[in-house]
Amino acid sequence: MPMLNFAHGDDLEQLSQLVWRFAQREIVPQVAQIEQHGIDRSLWAAMGALGLSGVTVSPAYGGSELGYLAQAIIMEQLSRASASLGLSYAAHANLCVNQLSRYGSEAIKQRFLPGLLDGSLIGALAMSEVGAGSDVVNLSLKATTTGSDYSLSGEKMWITNGAIADLFIVYARLDNIAGAAGIKAFIVERDVAGFSSGRAIDKLGMRGSTTTPLYFDQCVVPAANVLTDQTTGVAVLMSGLAYERAVLAAGPLGIMRACLDTVIPYVRERQQFGKPLGEFELVQAKLADMYSRYTSAKALVYAVCGAADRGEPISRDAATAILLAAENATQVALDSIQLLGGNGYTSDYPCERFLRDAKLYEIGAGTSEIRRMLIGRSLYSNRDF
Repeated sequence: MPMLNFAHGDDLEQLSQLVWRFAQREIVPQVAQIEQHGIDRSLWAAMGALGLSGVTVSPAYGGSELGYLAQAIIMEQLSRASASLGLSYAAHANLCVNQLSRYGSEAIKQRFLPGLLDGSLIGALAMSEVGAGSDVVNLSLKATTTGSDYSLSGEKMWITNGAIADLFIVYARLDNIAGAAGIKAFIVERDVAGFSSGRAIDKLGMRGSTTTPLYFDQCVVPAANVLTDQTTGVAVLMSGLAYERAVLAAGPLGIMRACLDTVIPYVRERQQFGKPLGEFELVQAKLADMYSRYTSAKALVYAVCGAADRGEPISRDAATAILLAAENATQVALDSIQLLGGNGYTSDYPCERFLRDAKLYEIGAGTSEIRRMLIGRSLYSNRDF
C-alpha cells in the first residue's frame, strides 16, 4: 500500500525495504513462537549480519553510523512484524549499544561492541527498581568501593531482555553519596559472581520480550567495567532517556502500520449487507482516523530523530513524540478490533495482540503522565529539560 514519502534519501529507503523484507521472511513466520517462547538466538545473529545493531556506532567499531533516524526506521519495521522483537531490539541497540558507544572507554568499546553488533552478545539496560520507576534517580542499588573495584548489592526491576542479555549497563548509587551526584553506570556481565536474573514477569503484552528482575548479591564489578569517568552517571542516564524515547516512539508506529496492514484487506474482503465493509462511510471514516493518527505521529517521530542526528536538543520533543505515538497506537489498535468486530476480539486475528502491545508504550520510558509533566515544565521554564 503506497504511503507518504518522507524523502529520507536512497540509503534510508533501501534500509527500510531491507528490514521489511527480512521481517517478512524471518520474523513473521515466527511470531507465534516468539510470543510463546521468546526470541530465538538465531534472530539476533541474523539482525547482526544485516548491521541493524550498529547504525548509531562509528565504522571504527564495525557500525555504519547512519544515525537515530535509521534506528527508528528499523524499529518501526521490526515492530510492524513483532512489537516484542522491536522492543527487545531497542533495548539492545539503543539502550545498551548506543550508550556504550557514546560513553564507553576505548577499552570497553573494543571489548564489547564487536559481539553486540554481530549478535553473539545481547545487551540490556538496568535502570528501574521497585521503588524507582518514574522517580528514576531515586536508586537504592548500592555500589560500594572495594579497593579499585566495586561491589553491587540490591535489585533492579522491569528489565527488558533481563532473561537473555549477556551484559547490562547498570545504574547504581555510590554508598554514602546522596542525590544525582552519587549515581554511576557500570557494565555487568551475566556470568559474574553475585549476579542473577529472576523469573520472567507474566505481562499483558510484549510477551515475546522477556522482562525480569535482576539481583545483585555483593556482585563485584572491576573498575575497568565502569562505563565512564568523564561524566556523572546521572548525565549518562538522562541523556540516554531522550534518545530512548525518540527511538522507542517508532515502536508504536510499527504497531499502527500493522493495524492498517490487517484492517484494509479485511474490509475489502468482508461482506455485509451484500457489499464489502469498506464501502460503508462509517468504516471509511474510521480508516481515515487510523491513517491520520499513524502519519501524523510518524512525521513527528521522524522529525525528532532527524534533529537528534543533527545534534540538536530533543528532550522535550522526544517526550512529545512518544506521547503522541503511544496514545495514537492504542487508539488505532482499538479501532482495528472494532472494524474486525467479533473476529478482532479473538486470538485468531492479531488485533488483540496489537492492543496489548501498544499499551506498554504509554507506560515504559516514562508514563504518559510523566511525559506531559516534563513537556509542560519545559514550556513553562522556556528551556529543554
